[in-house]
Amino acid sequence: MAFRTLARLQLLSLLLGLSSMDRSGAGAQEFQLLQPQGAVSVSAGETLTLTCSVTGLAPAGPVRWFKDSGSGRRLVYADAGSFPRVTRAVSGSDTDFTIHINDTRSEDAGVYHCVKFKKGLGADEEFRSGSGTAVSVSARPSAPSVSGPPSRAEPGPPVTFTCTSGGFSPRDITVTWLKNGAKLPDPQTQVLPAHQSVSYNVSSTVGVSLTRADARSQLTCQIEHSTLPAPLRATYTLSDVLRVPPRLQVGTAPAVPVALNTSVTFTCHAEGFYPKDASLTWLENGNETNLGKSSALSENADGTYTLQSSLEVKATEQRSQSMFTCRVVHDSQPPINASAMLRLSQPPAEPGKDPTSSAADSYLSEEKKIYIAVAVVCAVLVVLVIAVIYLIRVRQRKGKSSPSVRLHEPEKSPGPAPQDSDPNNLTYADLNFDKQKKRTPRFVEMSPQSEYACIQPAATEDNLTYADLDMVHLSKSPKRPAPRPEEAISEYASVQIQRK
Repeated sequence: MAFRTLARLQLLSLLLGLSSMDRSGAGAQEFQLLQPQGAVSVSAGETLTLTCSVTGLAPAGPVRWFKDSGSGRRLVYADAGSFPRVTRAVSGSDTDFTIHINDTRSEDAGVYHCVKFKKGLGADEEFRSGSGTAVSVSARPSAPSVSGPPSRAEPGPPVTFTCTSGGFSPRDITVTWLKNGAKLPDPQTQVLPAHQSVSYNVSSTVGVSLTRADARSQLTCQIEHSTLPAPLRATYTLSDVLRVPPRLQVGTAPAVPVALNTSVTFTCHAEGFYPKDASLTWLENGNETNLGKSSALSENADGTYTLQSSLEVKATEQRSQSMFTCRVVHDSQPPINASAMLRLSQPPAEPGKDPTSSAADSYLSEEKKIYIAVAVVCAVLVVLVIAVIYLIRVRQRKGKSSPSVRLHEPEKSPGPAPQDSDPNNLTYADLNFDKQKKRTPRFVEMSPQSEYACIQPAATEDNLTYADLDMVHLSKSPKRPAPRPEEAISEYASVQIQRK
């Protein structure tokens, strides 16, 4: 028993000696943890290598790899555990703790630390940490995607298109828009997030004004990034959002107006529309007719389409002034109409009348209308002139103050006048009386020796009328019957006398 105790003491002394010898040698080989990589850049998908090694006498305990620090610290590799994408470069080595991270991703970017632990009474304690390696992952942007408006748009106002891509790093990126190879101005590009991140997303928009010729046009979004050997492109066909309404044109053959009972063909052209979904119908005075004949749909050089239809009718009297309408419904939009009227060149001929004379009769009828109009105007003018003259005469008669009149004998010859006068030689005097009650004239027979005669109306009258008879003898011829009373409107009296 004592022998065993002595042996144990000798063994313990030997161990203590060896331990002192190891410590004196380790003073020349102090423990070091080496992490030489300050920063490493790797492209996404590639393998990342992180180097770590130790030298000198190290305490017992494992070496582990961590990403980032503080609350965001995350274990990347340890000998115990499962890490599918991480492997050691030298398996089982006590000095080389280099690791490989396969299929690097954008989220692998960060600062990595190699840490030496020593065993403690409970959990392992951190003994030494490397200076850290900053890893940046250059991630290629994803394939761009272009989207357009939710529904079709017609030529005119600008239409917005959007191009998106993501998952790239670093942040710098360039987006270019092209239409048929030509660069479009003023795109609006935004990279998110605005703060520092391991990866970024981009969104770019541009306004494009569509035209009728864009059925075959293409819009291209082009992305350039430092990780790309060549730009990425995405193409959008504008025909996917383009709607071009048809242009309608209605014509007739022969051209209207046409003769009665002539066959007339109405033709409708629906030109330059896109997409090709369109239907064409005919209406006569608003009522749909099935007599139209449509031709096959044809494609134009610019990618638009044309549809043609014809309708043949007879120019009867009942169809005169009839309206024929071409109606096109395109891409489920409201219908578009174009119309033409059927007009006859001459009115229908009357029974037994030569139709060729209708034009001449129409011309003569127009001339008659002109003559009648001129005659009416002239008649109105004549009536107006007569009325004016009548008014002037009436005013002149009312303005006379004395209605006396002098009877003048005919011009006497120079020789002595014969005693007897020719009873047929008469002199008349018109007596202009005021308009008053008609009364029977009084005749007074005078002696041949009388030189003068006086005709005096009744004393009851207010106006007196005198007639002076110079150098005349009243005829003693038998009395003639009294003249027939004149109408009430007459203002004249006749006196017969015998010449001296």
